[in-house]
Amino acid sequence: MGIITKVIDGVCELKLNRPEVFNSFNKDMAFELQSALDKAESDKNIRTIVITGEGKAFCAGQDLAEATDPNGPVLQSIVKDHYNPIILKIRRIEKPVIAAVNGVAAGAGANIALACDIVFAKESASFIQAFSKIGLIPDSGGTFFLPRLVGIQKATALMMTGEKVSAKDAESMNMIYKVIPDDLFEEEIATFAKKMARMPTRGLGLTKKAINESLNNSLEEQLAVEENLQTEAGRTHDFKEGCTAFLEKRRPEFIGE
Repeated sequence: MGIITKVIDGVCELKLNRPEVFNSFNKDMAFELQSALDKAESDKNIRTIVITGEGKAFCAGQDLAEATDPNGPVLQSIVKDHYNPIILKIRRIEKPVIAAVNGVAAGAGANIALACDIVFAKESASFIQAFSKIGLIPDSGGTFFLPRLVGIQKATALMMTGEKVSAKDAESMNMIYKVIPDDLFEEEIATFAKKMARMPTRGLGLTKKAINESLNNSLEEQLAVEENLQTEAGRTHDFKEGCTAFLEKRRPEFIGE
């Protein structure tokens, strides 16, 4: 089983499960993750998704044994059929997708994490754009997300040198949201994910949609997007509940719709 799925209190944890090879991707695990993301998206009881890794690593990227196998998938298929759908699903799911980076995140593993909405990392974790070390370019959205997170100069250097970035440095350069001490990692991720699952999921999904569209829009276009999505958010049950709870001076009970 390449993906372990666990659902508790509206939180779906998807755990990459090939610890013997540092959770590196082969075809089966890539397709399993795609399927798991689809199921989490369609299940109304799931309101937050967490992607993490089993064992010491988050994900070491592509399993090179598969990539160099004469009878295995070619690089174009690996990128097009394995990774690109994962990145698109992460971005298009209108629910929070959290990366809980529990160890090294290298190559495609790093870029899958960076495609998520919010990235947490253990203090002992690290990020590596390892592609240049074997003569390849960053894929899995790396050339799209990393420059937007840390700037073109820093992203270019990290991609060309393959320099390892500690979790603390990743946080300081705005590559990730937050570093958590190793001994508190699981507890804090669970608390945060549960909190997100109790929030107005539809509004969070529309916020994500607005952020996605902002990446290519002019100011005028983005203002129109905000107008349309705000109108849609205003029709939700959770907007009405949030306003009522505020006026009644009580905690809102959101249902995600």
